[in-house]
Amino acid sequence: MTYRVCFVCTGNICRSPMAEHVFRRRLEEAGLGALVEVDSAGTGGWHEGDPADPRTVSVLTAHGYTSAHTARRFRPSWFSALDLVIALDEGHLRELRRLARTPEEADRIRLLRSYDPAATAIADLDVPDPYYGDREGFERCLEMVEAAGRGLLAAVDAELKELTP
Repeated sequence: MTYRVCFVCTGNICRSPMAEHVFRRRLEEAGLGALVEVDSAGTGGWHEGDPADPRTVSVLTAHGYTSAHTARRFRPSWFSALDLVIALDEGHLRELRRLARTPEEADRIRLLRSYDPAATAIADLDVPDPYYGDREGFERCLEMVEAAGRGLLAAVDAELKELTP
């Protein structure tokens, strides 16, 4: 059985591809890469077919992550194949819940930073969109994604252990 996770931001060129690549690395390091499939999408289709933003690629590469990516739009029909849908901010969370066709689908949606104890302590669960800023915003985005990735890995690992007899 393959566990499937999809990260979702606005256009699928900055935050969600960054989260996808960071989490994929976390899974590989934990020996779970063969058990979990990771991808990403956007709530809108403005950038469908485009690569990740060059600043995303630059920051990922500088920190030793892979960065190959093609943007796509999230489709409601994907819910049935996904175990977890990770929104990067409250706006994405609302949009994904609106797209969910059943309560079960809506239950699979979480905010990424809800897995970061430091973020939940201050109740600021959005990963700000770095698109209109400079490289520093992309670096800060990566820091947030990495911090939440540790908690998300623990949660997925625990769920995999429950699913495996």
